[in-house]
Amino acid sequence: MHPPARTRLDGAASAAVTFAAHESGYESVQTVRRVTAVCFVLVLAALAAFVMSLMSGSVEMSVAELWHGLRATDALSHTLVFDLRLPRTLTAFAAGGVLALAGVLMQVLLRNPLADPFVMGVSGGAAVAALAAMLLGMSGLFIDVSATLGALATTLLVFALARGEGGWTAARLLLTGVVVAAGASAVVSMLLSLGEESQLRGMLFWLMGDLSLSSRPGPLLAVFATALALAFPFARHLNLLARSELQARVLGAPVESLRMGMFLVSSILTAACVTTTGTIGFVGLVTPHLIRLMLGADHRLVLPGSALLGGTLVMVADVCARTLFAPRQLPVGALTAIAGVPLFLLLMRRRSS
Repeated sequence: MHPPARTRLDGAASAAVTFAAHESGYESVQTVRRVTAVCFVLVLAALAAFVMSLMSGSVEMSVAELWHGLRATDALSHTLVFDLRLPRTLTAFAAGGVLALAGVLMQVLLRNPLADPFVMGVSGGAAVAALAAMLLGMSGLFIDVSATLGALATTLLVFALARGEGGWTAARLLLTGVVVAAGASAVVSMLLSLGEESQLRGMLFWLMGDLSLSSRPGPLLAVFATALALAFPFARHLNLLARSELQARVLGAPVESLRMGMFLVSSILTAACVTTTGTIGFVGLVTPHLIRLMLGADHRLVLPGSALLGGTLVMVADVCARTLFAPRQLPVGALTAIAGVPLFLLLMRRRSS
């Protein structure tokens, strides 16, 4: 038998008081030292990956050559850094940060460690729309707009199909997203079979994540910074919602508005990333788990930490994509998947034990 409503409410209130006490005692000396050390390592790793990305490629550069290229405006190294590698590096960092933020929001929304925008079908909808635009001979801005509209349309479809008499539930949203993602994958396969040979290579690279044409990192960086600035003030609400929806309601968190906002924001983030880089998987799934393992479950740390680590991971993956078989380039999304699958299995094994 289910416990009476008042008993459940009293239990939630007691747990909420305990949670508030935990929040107020967060700033212990040991915790601050550990968090400071981890954040310092994350920043150093991001800076190292950034410099390594500027130096690496089909033409390797030394530290002296990189420094000369940053200072001299008439050198070939200056053109190589500012016209090719710096835009690509900034795009890789922004893409990783955006995907990691979307993954954090999805996992809190559904209270499921397997949730991310790709599982929910959002990236599949963006891919279907973008590939359809390519088949129609469109390019540039038209593909970007199509992918954005496809992601938003998929979001509305998942919400519409998952809505029941009692509103949305996490399990219903997740199952609906998985089904929609499977349908989108089938449509993508059909579109690929209809494409001309001259189009297939570009379509496949776009599906697997391609940073080779990243020349305008500004829009994605703006989306990344805006999303982080908007999400961070709600970190305490995310802490409550991640623990229990009932506790969040008891403490006055706007649960329905938060859930709708998180789904829409994560969808917009995914659409912005897919339109810029194509589909890069496993970053939004694995990164939040790694950060929670290092910094704990407080979203005041999880949000910025995930953004920083996600950007670092994609920068490292992009360096590997450019250098492993240079001068040939590998799709970044394939490398993140190869690294992400065993890493995620290891994390799940550690979590279960």
